[in-house]
Order: sequence, then C-alpha cells, then structure tokens
Amino acid sequence: MQILSENRRIDFMGKRRLAVILSGVLIFISLASLFVRGLNFGIDFTGGTLIEVAYPDSVDLGGIRDVLDDAGFGDAQAQHFGSSREVLINIAPREDRASAELSDEVIDALRQGDESVEMRRVEFVGPQVGEELTEQGGLAMLYALIGILIYISLRFEYRFSLGAVAALVHDVLITLGVFSVLQIDFDLTVLAALLAVIGYSLNDTIVVFDRIRENFRRMRKGSPVEIMNVSMNQTLSRTLMTSLTTLLVLFALFFLGGDIIHSFALALIVGVFVGTYSSIFVAGSTALALGISKADLMPTPKEGTEEVDDQP
Repeated sequence: MQILSENRRIDFMGKRRLAVILSGVLIFISLASLFVRGLNFGIDFTGGTLIEVAYPDSVDLGGIRDVLDDAGFGDAQAQHFGSSREVLINIAPREDRASAELSDEVIDALRQGDESVEMRRVEFVGPQVGEELTEQGGLAMLYALIGILIYISLRFEYRFSLGAVAALVHDVLITLGVFSVLQIDFDLTVLAALLAVIGYSLNDTIVVFDRIRENFRRMRKGSPVEIMNVSMNQTLSRTLMTSLTTLLVLFALFFLGGDIIHSFALALIVGVFVGTYSSIFVAGSTALALGISKADLMPTPKEGTEEVDDQP
C-alpha cells in the first residue's frame, strides 16, 4: 500500500457520484435545448445567399440590420468579417425570388444608405446541398464513434471501449448544447471542430486507460478504485499541460481571429474543457460501473508456456 499512499493525492473516483450528477444535469439541459430550440444552422446547412461587402470606414452592424429590415430582409444575419469595415450578410432562401435577385436587392438597399459600399463576393448554397451536408455531417460523427468503439475494443477490454464512447458522446452532446442554448451559428467549421474534439478527447482518454491498465497489472494490492485514482493522478500533469497549451492557442484564435472563426474556436474551447473533464471522470467511472477488475486486464498466457517452463 506504500505505492498507493505515495501517489494518491486527489480522490477522483470518490467524487464520481457528484460528477455523474453534474454530467446528467448538463446533458439534460443540452438535450432539452436541442429538442426545444434546436441548432442555429448556418448557410452551409440551410442554404441561402452569402454576401460580403466592404465599407471605407468602420460601420455599425445595428444600422445595417435596420436598413435590411426596412428593405424586407428582417431575417437577414449580419456580422463583421475580418475587420469592422467588412460585413458578411446571410440571406435565407426564398421561393418567390432567385438568389441573384436577392443579392441585387440587398446591395441596392445598402447603397441607398451609403453609395461607397463595395460588394466583394456573393455565394449561393441551394437547400438541397444544405440538406445533404446536414445528413453527411451527422453520418460522419456516427461513423467516427463506431470506428472509435471498434478501435478501443481491439486495444482494450470492452468495458474500457464503452467508457471511451460514453465520454465522447458526453462531450459532443454538451458542446452541441452550448451552441443550442446560446443560438450560435452552427456551420461546417463547427462540425469540423466537433470531429476534432472527438479526436482530442479520445487521445486523452487512451493515455489514462493505458496507465490504468499498466497499474492494474503492476500493483499487487489495492482495489480498482484506488488503482484508478493512482493512475489518474499520475497522468494529471500531462493532461493539464496538454489542455492548457491547447487552450492558449484557442483563446488567441477566439479573441484575435475575427468573427468568422469565433464559432470554430468556441466549439474547440468547450470541447477541450469538457473532454478533459470526461477523460478523468466519465470514461473511468463508466468502466468502473461496468465492473472492471484486475482479472480482466491481466495478459492471457500463451498456450504451451507452462509445459515449456516445467521441462528440465
């Protein structure tokens, strides 16, 4: 028990019930918001017209929204793009008018207030394309989780694979919940960030599981809870350093990268926080709840080994 007393500093598994309550509350809020409010899908998924315009000086978004509202585009979304002089406008598709007509009407309305408005680009995304992207994006996340389940099952014991997938589903649901509650635009960059969160969280979970498996085989004494606590404390410094260095970059992107990358950076920031938490509390707690034991992780002796050892 000397090893246990020397290494154990934080009783992570002793707080697993509180973690289950916290995770349950967050998942419930996320699911409720996704069911009631849904996601604020961007033009990539809904289809529509994207217009980028530039002004000679800084422009107030409130004034642009008022102009668009007076012109009959009250549902239009306007945001700064790169600088306070450049504005990105999203127009939802309309059945009675073509996309080219919508873009011309928007530019004419803006130029009535300021003739110096310069149109930089116009992009059209059809509803059919947006629907296909929504379906393919959901399938991409599903295939990623299935592939991870197979990979972890081959590398670890099946209880660990279920724990890893539970942690990943936990991370994705909470991240989606944040976007649903705050109604932040959900576009292809956010979907890419979610897939990156899955990879980040999985990597962190595998590091913890590797140490747990190693300690289960190395330590002769100690319950599964004690061994898991030792393993998580041993990997804690690596987990925190990796998360902190990653967050430094993400916060720089969030505050300095411009509005266009805010959603991407925010999804990764939330994912890193939640992924670090789930690697410690959710993945290991799930494996523990499924009854993982030392016997499950002991290497299987090869056939004929005992007979060879018994020979003179």
